[in-house]
Amino acid sequence: MSAALTETDLTLTQPAQSKMSDLFKQVDDTIQGVRVFATAGGCSGISFGMTFTDAINEDDAVLAYETFKVVVDDATLEYIQGVEIDFVDDGEGNATFVFNNLPQMGGGCSSCGSSTSGSGGGCS
Repeated sequence: MSAALTETDLTLTQPAQSKMSDLFKQVDDTIQGVRVFATAGGCSGISFGMTFTDAINEDDAVLAYETFKVVVDDATLEYIQGVEIDFVDDGEGNATFVFNNLPQMGGGCSSCGSSTSGSGGGCS
């Protein structure tokens, strides 16, 4: 049986929750949730991503909302403590989910955190 995540582990802002609800209205019934995963790389040493999943495994943790579930596997769980997922839309067709409060694990590049676009840090 999968464990429950709490808002202490991972939070979704109201815009992220709204967008996620909208997306789940467009997928078929085989989709069980959205899986948040961590992979090596990026400035913090960890990169996060999301994908729809059609399975919730025994070792997954789940954060259940009214219209969707966020699923996190055991390997990713240690990296998401305190992470916030936001949805940002600049009104010009640039809309994306953003991971805030990322853990600092050791860099993957030499120049991080500066951005001329105003959209947050990145590697150059």
